[in-house]
This record gives sequence, C-alpha cells and structure tokens, in this order.
Amino acid sequence: MQRKFVLKALAVSACLALAPALVSAQAHYPARPIKIIVPAPPGGAIDTIARVVGDKLAIALGQAVIVDNRPGASNNLGTDVLAKSPPDGYTIGIVGGSHNINKFLFKNLGWDPEKSFEPIVYTHEVPLVFAIYPQIPAKTLPEFIGWLKAHPDDAKVATSGRGSAQEMAAEMFRMASGTKLLLVPYKGSSAAHPDLLAGRTALYIDTISAIQAQVKAGNVRAVAVSTRQRAKGLPDVPTAEEQGLKGYDANTNGGFLAPAGTPKAIVAKLNAEINTVLKMPEVRAKLEAAGVEVQGGTPEEYAAVIKSDLVKWGKVVKQAGIEPE
Repeated sequence: MQRKFVLKALAVSACLALAPALVSAQAHYPARPIKIIVPAPPGGAIDTIARVVGDKLAIALGQAVIVDNRPGASNNLGTDVLAKSPPDGYTIGIVGGSHNINKFLFKNLGWDPEKSFEPIVYTHEVPLVFAIYPQIPAKTLPEFIGWLKAHPDDAKVATSGRGSAQEMAAEMFRMASGTKLLLVPYKGSSAAHPDLLAGRTALYIDTISAIQAQVKAGNVRAVAVSTRQRAKGLPDVPTAEEQGLKGYDANTNGGFLAPAGTPKAIVAKLNAEINTVLKMPEVRAKLEAAGVEVQGGTPEEYAAVIKSDLVKWGKVVKQAGIEPE
C-alpha cells in the first residue's frame, strides 16, 4: 500500500514539474514549421484549400506551413498517418467527404473519425453535380430518370471509387429514384471524364469544382445539383430535391483536424487563425472560383457536422447493402 502511495506521489510530482514546460510550449506555439497532411493527390478540393489557407496561415503564425500529400487507400493512408502523429500542433490535416464514409466500408481502419482526432474548423462544402452525356434526350432530372428506366442496359454511372462521396451520392440516387444503375468505379474525375464525354457512361455525379468547366463548355449537361441549396457556381441548375427527390442531400465536405490529445489551447489558436483566413476576400474568391463553398466556425460545430454525417452515411451504406472490406 505504501509503495503504491509513493509511486502515485512521484507521478503527481512529475506532472507538476512538467506542467510549466507544457504551458510555456503552448504559449510560444508555433516555434517551428507546421505540416498539413492531405490524404489525396495534388489538385483536388482539399489540396487547394490546404495550399490557399496554408499560405496565409504561414504569414499569420510566422512559421512555414508545409503541405504533405499522402494519397492512397481511399484517402485512408494519409488519414492514418495524421491519426498517429504527435498531438503537438505541428502536424494537422485536412479531410474530405470520405472521412465520414470509410468507417462503414473498411473493417480495420486503425483510426476512428471521431475518437482519433480533434476537430479544428469546418472549412468547406463542395456541391455535387448530376452531369449527363449530352446526347441523352433529357433536360431535367425527372426526364433523365425516365430515360434510365427505359434504357436499363445503358444506365451506367461513373463514380470515383469506393468510399467516395460520388459513390455514396450515386447510391442515394439509385434508391431515391428507383432506378437500376450499374456503378462503374474510376480513379477520380480525370479518369472518369473521358468515358462520360464519349457516352460510355450516362451519368457522373461529380464535384462542381471538377465538372463545372465541362458543363460551361457544353461537353456535359448538368440536370441537377445534390445539395438542398443551389450551388453558387451553377445558380441556374435546380437541386435534386426541387425536382422531386425529397430529402436528397449529398456533398463532399470537410475541414482541418489534429490528432486526438492535441492541447485545447493550440486547437483554439489554429481555429481562430484559420477562421480569420477563411474570411479574407482574396481567399474566398480563390476557393469559390474552384467550386468550394467556404464555411468556418468553432471546433464544436465541426464535431457536430462529423457526427451528423456519420449517421447519414451509415444509413446509406446499410440500406444499399454494401458490405465492408
């Protein structure tokens, strides 16, 4: 009993001795460069946000901000690296829609979308666009649904692979419309576009940032957007809900996270600085031009978004009968 008391006393003494050093480290944060892990290749929405925000964040914090792309395994590779990084504020990450989907698609992730991270700030929503092959005689979503039902052998829908928001949006569309769709996976938008433009697939529910140039050039026809509100980048395109798919709401969204256990003071500092950056007119202009709808807010608000998305996507995966790998 006495030995346990002595050990406990020593542990308390060690923590008390360490406390001033921890407080000092947090007060002088950051004292060296910060790394942003992006679990996706360069050029996508979260990579763009990381670089635009990172440039301004470096100025505000007085330290270099380095973007570290770690693509692979349906975005799980980079996210796993982030989850296992030291919780000291010097490694943070930005995630997209697959962050809240992969929990239901993979059995052994090695990380949990809520427990393994500290939300910093909700940065973005990117609407999805129902882009169809323009030779299909349909101008609206109901007309396209009618065409799909009349041509089941041609009802091929491109997706961006397992765990992507595009795949989940297509599954939601299949169930909501009562159509029999064949989902064809591709390694991202750049791989999927050629087959859509050539008519080898009928539909791709793609991010507005990736598809809007093709829409404006007339290479594909936009018949709907996936969100409850019309997209700022394509304001004349009605939502799926406006056209009869009640309750349909899908997008790819995300924000900055830190490894679980990162001190609250550091999370609060990063939250304040990133929110300030997101309000800068030049930052908003760059991101909105890329189809990104800028968000912002508290860590608690981002945690609530993650929780809500986990409920939504969990239901979709279950109803679609998708088995985890």
